[in-house]
Amino acid sequence: MGGSFGFFEIILFACIAAFLVYRLGSVLGKRTGHERSPGDIPGRSSNSDNDNVVALPERSGQQSDHEEAGPTSVAAGVVQLQVADPSFDEEQYVEGAKTAFELIIKAFAAGDGKTLRALLSDEVYENFAKEIRAREIANHTHETDLISISAADIIEIYMEGSGAFITTRFISEQVNETRGSSGDIVEGESEVVAEVTDIWTFARDTRSSDPNWTLVATRSSS
Repeated sequence: MGGSFGFFEIILFACIAAFLVYRLGSVLGKRTGHERSPGDIPGRSSNSDNDNVVALPERSGQQSDHEEAGPTSVAAGVVQLQVADPSFDEEQYVEGAKTAFELIIKAFAAGDGKTLRALLSDEVYENFAKEIRAREIANHTHETDLISISAADIIEIYMEGSGAFITTRFISEQVNETRGSSGDIVEGESEVVAEVTDIWTFARDTRSSDPNWTLVATRSSS
């Protein structure tokens, strides 16, 4: 009797597990219409030019037709990501994202291509490098003083195959200025602390042993 009961108990648990997996897939597997192609996973190339907008030099506030996900979608995205990568920790990611944000902002201002190369996808890197080259040709120097990061909030998480994508809104206080060859300020104000909102998307392949996230898209919001 004991062996028979154990057998039927295993069958019951298996049926329950299958049902939960089915429900999880039906809820989390739906597309929102904003998924990126596998080519946008770090280390691969893409034909899209609209998602990788670099607004750092001008803070142009260029808008995107991307709809931000609500809290429920973010929570569902966390669950979906943790299914693919059980080691994912939301708080740890946010702290790492803030560190990456600071490194990228400072590297861009300094024209540090080596640091940028390690943190950006191919498309974003090329856009950053293009801005840096234009600055060098004009004999301009750019300075950014990152005073503080007052907020770093996840606004969307989704999976595309094994690729995980997290869009994060950064609100920071910065002083930005660009100087010409004579040392005069040609853009920005050295005495003005501005509140800047940046919306960046980071990605990583959850099957990779590399735990680092790569910046794959940027936009600024006024």
